[in-house]
Amino acid sequence: MEGKVFKYGDNVDTDVIIPARYLNIADVKELSTHCMEDIDSDFAKNVKPNDIIVALDNFGCGSSREHAPLTIKENKVQCVIAKSFARIFYRNAINIGLPIIECEYADEIDNGDTLNIDFEKGIIKNITKNKEYKINVFPEFIKKIIDAGGLMAYAKEIA
Repeated sequence: MEGKVFKYGDNVDTDVIIPARYLNIADVKELSTHCMEDIDSDFAKNVKPNDIIVALDNFGCGSSREHAPLTIKENKVQCVIAKSFARIFYRNAINIGLPIIECEYADEIDNGDTLNIDFEKGIIKNITKNKEYKINVFPEFIKKIIDAGGLMAYAKEIA
């Protein structure tokens, strides 16, 4: 997978990912138009399928709302890369089939860089900077959940 980077800093919380004032919107497509609005007002207009969000420490902190990873996925972001994630966000993302990668080198990746991610080999290639970063591959059970499109889809597959 290859995509352009939207870069953010530390402690991007779920209120920034999807502001609480929009949580009364039931339609996920409409809700996703407000994704990242308070930190990047043009994100939903500019993001393209397979683009990538990169952040630093503690991405997804704050409330445990599932809307946050859901609106990211609805915007066709291929994955989120960060130095670290809030645990509840991490699990919510996996549960809906949104790949998220912890990468200690996230600070070396800049807004607008183009990345190629090989999930099988555990390599992120920064095409813009001609650099490679080694990442951990997903454990097999997480890979199956992501490949199925989320935990519910996976449960249906194995039932």
